Amino acid sequence: MENKIKLEAILSWLTDKKAENIRVYDVENKTDYTDVIVVCEGSADVHNKAIANHLIDMAKENQLHVLSKEGIDFGQWILIDIGDLVVHIFLPQTRDYYKIDELFTKVKNRLPEEDIK
Repeated sequence: MENKIKLEAILSWLTDKKAENIRVYDVENKTDYTDVIVVCEGSADVHNKAIANHLIDMAKENQLHVLSKEGIDFGQWILIDIGDLVVHIFLPQTRDYYKIDELFTKVKNRLPEEDIK
């Protein structure tokens, strides 16, 4: 599945389960591990688990390979790695505590010459 179509599908699946405050960070050529990072949140740990499980089920149904999934048991911060696209699902207070959006904004805006040599 082409990256843009994959992203649109994932955003749709997140919206299906009422994920909120969805942000997309294009980090292509900025990180070694992925091209796109999606950050969203649910209202409770059970909500986050439902969002994650729906995303995983839909990814598998659409032949997307889920490389890794972490944090589903607790639901405060869930990471789902779909290769060139990584999804983070947070509780609002956890997202705020780690200031994850600030981090990914800095990565997204980093110039190549700022890379550590």
